[in-house]
Amino acid sequence: MTAAQTSTAPDHHRHRTAAAPHDHHARPRHRTAAAPHDLSAELRAAAAALPRTGVGRRRFLTTTGAAAALAFTVNLPAAGTASAAELDARRIADDPFTLGVASGDPHPTSVLIWTRLAPRPYESGGGLPAARVAVRWEIARDERFRRVERSGTVTAHPEFAHSVRADVQGLASGRDYYYRFRTGNWTSPTGRTRTAPAAGARTSSLTLAAVSCQAYHDGYFTALRHLAAEDVDAVFHLGDYIYEYAVNATGGARAYTDRRLPDVFNRETTTLEDYRLRYALYKSDPDLRAAHAAHPFVLTWDDHEAENNYAGDIPENDVPPEEFLVRRAAAYRAYWENQPLRVPQRPSGPDMRLYRRLRFGRLAQFDILDTRQYRDDQAYGDGWRTPGPESEDPARTLTGATQERWLIDGWRASDATWNVVPQQVAFARRRDVPTDAYKLSMDAWDGYPASRQRVLAGAEAAGVANLMVLTGDVHVSYAFDLKKDFDDPASRTVGTEIVTTSITSGKDGADRPANWDNQTRANPHLKHYNGRRGYTVIALTEDQARADFRTVAAVTTPGAALTTAASFVTEAGNPGLTPA
Repeated sequence: MTAAQTSTAPDHHRHRTAAAPHDHHARPRHRTAAAPHDLSAELRAAAAALPRTGVGRRRFLTTTGAAAALAFTVNLPAAGTASAAELDARRIADDPFTLGVASGDPHPTSVLIWTRLAPRPYESGGGLPAARVAVRWEIARDERFRRVERSGTVTAHPEFAHSVRADVQGLASGRDYYYRFRTGNWTSPTGRTRTAPAAGARTSSLTLAAVSCQAYHDGYFTALRHLAAEDVDAVFHLGDYIYEYAVNATGGARAYTDRRLPDVFNRETTTLEDYRLRYALYKSDPDLRAAHAAHPFVLTWDDHEAENNYAGDIPENDVPPEEFLVRRAAAYRAYWENQPLRVPQRPSGPDMRLYRRLRFGRLAQFDILDTRQYRDDQAYGDGWRTPGPESEDPARTLTGATQERWLIDGWRASDATWNVVPQQVAFARRRDVPTDAYKLSMDAWDGYPASRQRVLAGAEAAGVANLMVLTGDVHVSYAFDLKKDFDDPASRTVGTEIVTTSITSGKDGADRPANWDNQTRANPHLKHYNGRRGYTVIALTEDQARADFRTVAAVTTPGAALTTAASFVTEAGNPGLTPA
């Protein structure tokens, strides 16, 4: 449940604390739930064999039989796996491209293209035997592929759920391309992608979209269908691409009457096969496929790609940490298999280097963060709590020390007009009530104020003039001025934060959620607050940034029209949001 949806949304989250009615990420410190019910015997045995220390557990998972139990091959399949027979693709009787195509992480002269073969996506193995499949790819300047620029062949390995990716090099910078895949007698849908501008280019404009939180069981992906029609250079997905919760036969709030989903989805995801099937369910949605085919995506995760509100190697529920690491490894593996991510992001057991940097000429630098994998545990048992010594401990970190140094060092080297930080959880301070008895979300940066202050101080020391934070997670849209001192509304504004609402999570929502008055009065740096579903379009130029908050009236029924709920601008060199 989000800050915007107090008592009206159903409780999809386990073991919510009574003191945290406003937070959809509430997790008690002392968890008592039983272990996930569907971990296989092999995974349990692998977990039981793990060393008891964190580093030891991770190394053990990566290099021993525990990894084999999960089919974790760190590199391409080696002897014993790559020796699997090759399938004659002409024998594939049904369309294997049911999950569509995608591209991601555009560079000036390259882009990553992806697909996954699954002629029967709701079955284990996607309906293919455990055999290799040769897949040809093409990338062209025109949609009819009369001017093919690059082509090649990649192998769909069963160990990677027959997913394939090609890092296409030697492309022209700052231009559109079209791509497709072929195997046997089948040709995939055509995707459109776009390379980044050249490294030193003085690009006049850049348009991006920010999306997050697309719970399948909470509604239709109508907003993504509208997003597919937008003219944007890239889509930044800020987390909660899938949810681990059970999806019943009628698709939850979608209330299907023309189909029934298989029982494999009506359980929480815990195993590698569970996560793979959940991605298949989501990517079988035509609106999600349309958005991926229309634009390159830049992705980072939050918590639901693995488990609600986990912190580092600390699970939501009271299961052994080593068992949770096995689950986390399965979740990370399936995430990489099913997203257009480059090889450096390939996981090693339960670890995956997701934070990375993209540059779009001299106009914008994007520092994509991972605020889930390296964080300290949430203070005071999580939820909305009164801040105190535990949450305000100067040693606490949301990013981990290594990622924090990487971020600040990147700012020092940046010559971009705009330094944009796509990340997961609310960065600005959010008091829940306009009184001295306020509470803050322990899952957001408010639960790690020393970490936030180090980041802001690092931006100031690096001379970052135009800082913009992009955020998801909370299922509402916000626009914040970032203050040097949040206790002093008159203090200097040092940047802006654009929080995009959810695609579906929280169901239909409302323009003014129940706590709208409290939140707007309690936080004078809050310039916009809306609780409908949708996405945000951000247009950057040398002179200003403009954010348009797009919303749909409903997601529990398909086909809702798109509106722009609000628009704001901030001038380059003069941080602070004003209505457009």
